[in-house]
Amino acid sequence: MTGFIIRRILAVIPTLLGVTVVIFLMLSITPGDPAELLLGERATPESLDAMREYLGLKEPLHVQYGMFLKRVVQFDLGETIWTREKVSKEIMERFPATIELAVAAMLISSFFGIILGLISATRQYSWFDYLSMVGSLVGVSMPVFWLALVLMLIFSLTLGWFPMSGRLGVDTEIEVITNFYLLDAVLTGNREAFWDALRHLTLPAAALSTIPLAIVARMTRSSMLEVFRQDYIKTARAKGLSEFRIVMKHALRNGLIPVVTVVGLQFGILMGGAILTETVFAWPGVGKWLFDGVVKRDYMVIQGGTLLVATTFVLVNLVVDVLYAVINPRISVR
Repeated sequence: MTGFIIRRILAVIPTLLGVTVVIFLMLSITPGDPAELLLGERATPESLDAMREYLGLKEPLHVQYGMFLKRVVQFDLGETIWTREKVSKEIMERFPATIELAVAAMLISSFFGIILGLISATRQYSWFDYLSMVGSLVGVSMPVFWLALVLMLIFSLTLGWFPMSGRLGVDTEIEVITNFYLLDAVLTGNREAFWDALRHLTLPAAALSTIPLAIVARMTRSSMLEVFRQDYIKTARAKGLSEFRIVMKHALRNGLIPVVTVVGLQFGILMGGAILTETVFAWPGVGKWLFDGVVKRDYMVIQGGTLLVATTFVLVNLVVDVLYAVINPRISVR
């Protein structure tokens, strides 16, 4: 197992290098002068020339990439144009909010998706099966931003059950330790902050979980139906085992093997898909921060945010590969 993990980690290194190359080249060919964006339109030619010299823009492209890679390794992603704060600092402040939202959405989609898919597979061609699969199709097709607005209209403006935006109410105080508000509230024993943070998290997580929930449900159903056709399931039924024991003890583990891969991939996608959700709900995470950077043409924010999302996706896939080998004994890990 250790050798397998080491090989996977080594395989990730060229992938991450490829990610840095793509991001660097995309930003290099983007219209606009980074020096002018940093200094403003009223900058003098001398100051622009000095800034280009400082950024290394006068160097050959391969030298610029080497300088960029060195800064990335040192986690020095420059300063934002508008706030003049370190990009790395703003990422550390906002990334926990995005992770908290993505984890909550993934837990919702995994729990309900697996249950719906399992029930649909055990009751194939029943009204529940047809209803859940139609619902899954609708969930995949539904735009996240539209669903977010509908949820806000119903549960915030009409019913008043949940707040519309933000992570905490203006009157709620919390001692920040990890910047994960739910965890910080638990660590400090602040029940009021915990429930307030949970109420603020509910609608964004529900909106973000719709598409992965539908995908997980359909994948679970398909995988379980395939497992039910296997000879060992027929043998278990011939021996008189209860259907519940057959499903839970013999079929479920094998049926969830491809689902784990889908869940991992969807979690990586959520990190990028959270941009729309965070923007609609004014959730102060990396997604909204990256969207604001694009609107303001903040070169450093776009570079740092894109690199973060891509790196997170690659690392999540690494974890999925390891988990897949752990739960699937047919995968060789020698």
